[in-house]
Amino acid sequence: MSLEEKLQPGPPAYGSCLYRGHVMHRRLHPFGNHFVYRVFSLLVDIDALPVLDRRLRLFSHDRFNLFSVWNHDHGSKDQTALRPWIDRQLADAGINLQGGRVMLLCFPRILGFVFNPLSVWYCYDRSGHLAAMLYEVRNTFGDCHCYLIPTPPDFRPERTLLQYCNKVLHVSPFLSTEGAYAFRLQVPGDRLSIAIRHTTAEGETLVAVQKGRRHALTDMALFKAFFSYPLMTVKVIAAIHWEAFKLWRLGARFYRRPDAPQSEVSVVRPPLDQAAE
Repeated sequence: MSLEEKLQPGPPAYGSCLYRGHVMHRRLHPFGNHFVYRVFSLLVDIDALPVLDRRLRLFSHDRFNLFSVWNHDHGSKDQTALRPWIDRQLADAGINLQGGRVMLLCFPRILGFVFNPLSVWYCYDRSGHLAAMLYEVRNTFGDCHCYLIPTPPDFRPERTLLQYCNKVLHVSPFLSTEGAYAFRLQVPGDRLSIAIRHTTAEGETLVAVQKGRRHALTDMALFKAFFSYPLMTVKVIAAIHWEAFKLWRLGARFYRRPDAPQSEVSVVRPPLDQAAE
């Protein structure tokens, strides 16, 4: 599939766009805590990033602007192009997209600053089937780990996707690296919906939800987002540390930071009955 073909109008899930909405975190065990903050995210076709750079005045790829996406913020964390990196990870998992789209959901850099607790890669094969998901998780210590999970062959975009994996990366000093994640999401369309649940032997400990409404990715939309979500990166980091301080005040157990995982990607082999709703 050529870049020109990818840039033709199509379903909302296939076009680069902007989602305005909120993120909710709820701590469930051993005591409750809850907070919500407003955010906006970009959903971009990674192959179209150079084209978006040329089309938009307020957005750039791998160079400074009001908003930008840099290769070193994702994938191999250097200046390596994103497409070869994700194709290599998929190949290691036995998946060949044959040139299909890869859509990246992330927070953009704003005036050069960004923190992405979670970036989500939607990997489509040439026929348009969602072949795999990659969840790119970061902590505030600078560590990053990805969970690559193939989707069921019979998955349809109108269904809700359920995926599971064991937790590997130390994310919060008040959560252990034990347990598992459950991802529940829908293919992005007019609305965005992603829910993550963390469960340990003691029960469900954390629920995080991101929801949003789709907007066209234009200079005007970016201009409005800049003033509607001022200092978003600072607010995200501040909210994380403020909630950590409150958990410490409440007496939450502190877990020392372990060494970062040796591998950058965990390939998850889902059971045959793990599918969708």
